[in-house]
Amino acid sequence: MKISVIDGHSLKNMLINGAYELERNKEMVNALNVFPVPDGDTGTNMSATMMSAVTELNKVTNESIKAVVDAASMGTLMGARGNSGVILSQLIRGFAKFLKDKEKLTTKDFALALKEGVATAYKAVMKPTEGTILTVSRESADKAIEISKYTSDFEEFLSGVCRAAEQSLNKTPEILPVLKQANVVDAGGMGLLVIYKGMLRYIKEGKVEEIKKDFEAKKEEKITVQDVFNTEDIKFAYCTEFFIKTKNSDPDKFKNKIEHLGDSMVVVGTEELIKVHIHTNNPGIVLEEALKIGELIKIKIDNMKEQHRHVIDLDKNENVEVKNVVEQEEKEYGLVTVAMGDGLTNIFKDLGVDYVIEGGQTMNPSTQDILLAINSINAKNIFVLPNNSNIILAAEQARDLANKNVYVVPTKSIPQGVTALVSFDYDATPEENFETLCEVIKTVKTGQVTFAVRDTVFNDVEVKEGNKIAIANGKLIEASEDLEEITLKLIDTLVDENSQLITVFYGNGITEEEAEALQSKLEEKYKSVDVTIYYGGQPLYYYLISVE
Repeated sequence: MKISVIDGHSLKNMLINGAYELERNKEMVNALNVFPVPDGDTGTNMSATMMSAVTELNKVTNESIKAVVDAASMGTLMGARGNSGVILSQLIRGFAKFLKDKEKLTTKDFALALKEGVATAYKAVMKPTEGTILTVSRESADKAIEISKYTSDFEEFLSGVCRAAEQSLNKTPEILPVLKQANVVDAGGMGLLVIYKGMLRYIKEGKVEEIKKDFEAKKEEKITVQDVFNTEDIKFAYCTEFFIKTKNSDPDKFKNKIEHLGDSMVVVGTEELIKVHIHTNNPGIVLEEALKIGELIKIKIDNMKEQHRHVIDLDKNENVEVKNVVEQEEKEYGLVTVAMGDGLTNIFKDLGVDYVIEGGQTMNPSTQDILLAINSINAKNIFVLPNNSNIILAAEQARDLANKNVYVVPTKSIPQGVTALVSFDYDATPEENFETLCEVIKTVKTGQVTFAVRDTVFNDVEVKEGNKIAIANGKLIEASEDLEEITLKLIDTLVDENSQLITVFYGNGITEEEAEALQSKLEEKYKSVDVTIYYGGQPLYYYLISVE
């Protein structure tokens, strides 16, 4: 049956089916990672981003086009993980912006919305790289405009969009040499194609193909009772959360209206749906202000003082989890970083970090994860260290959503993060610190030792599945079956006549004896260089190395 117009119900199911299709195929997308490392995560990140949209879409009861696109935009914005997830969230943000006033959609509407999504995504990336999801989205959107001129049938239209996306995807290795060398197409572009195919499948079959496994609810970050002192130190007692269904309202204007009423405030959304979180002593006044611009839904108010008293009464000595704790007084600086591994977490806390987000090479935190960390710290200036190139965009997106003075230092590795923290000056201005940290991380040479998950030839290095592989400053340089041999070669590549310090963080697969043996060999070989080794506890990576 020919479908020439779709409504909000159909659009909602198309988006959900696209998300489910990606979830089923995320490992295939992960396998397209350029490096044959065990943490190729583009598929996982894009799927998590889309599943966040599904969570919001499933809350929609009024299935208008406006409600559906607002939910999808909000879900992907807050749930965006990794660079691919952030770009995907921007594609959907632009798509939603174009469609917000539509009641029914034609193929022309859909094509123009795809085009607006592309424009929004390109603006969000400082230096757009062609041969990626950006190229696939742009070329398929251009083709969508052409197709919409001669067909009103959504099955024919989306079939053409999928063909165009696939053709664009197949050309990505010719645009990006690194893809051609690894003999793969772009993973982000493949993820987008999979979403389109899921949407097309819904149009063809008229049903959402449910996924079999249940999705594990995201664990909230907790604060232990040992971090809490006096109930009366909680300045604003009521954690107040709700959504405002509105028309043509500005989230920033509403944020300005209520900011004097509390702290730990997050106000994000669109002209049609605004999500509000604030700690306040006057939830009634906050709700009254919100009622002036729209209808309130999903209202939740918690008395944090009462929660705190209850936890203390349960057991003052045990490690009980407490939510929504406000620090005693505002500090000048707050520090947020990302790390995976108990050893690394302890190192960062020893260096003064207030909030360590669990994640990194194997698990990229979402925009919302980073935003929650930012808002949990009572400080005038917050510095965020992502410690991974694939987390920087999400951190910058969280910065833009935060109602605080936030600086994202573009650290791309754990060693860079450590060096930045060592160089942090609490007596300097935020601008001086930001400038210093951005400069000092450029002096750090970084290395990683992990294992290969597939056979490949990369940078003229032949790699067999299961080989130990060495990565120096982002480039795969060596493969071997001997872990110690490849680690020593990697460090030798990083060290030069100006090197003064070698730091090694060993992972959870390395024994203390093995680490000490490596340290002895390094000290013997590099007599004029200081060598320090720490337990990092990171998964999948045997060693993380810095040379300064």
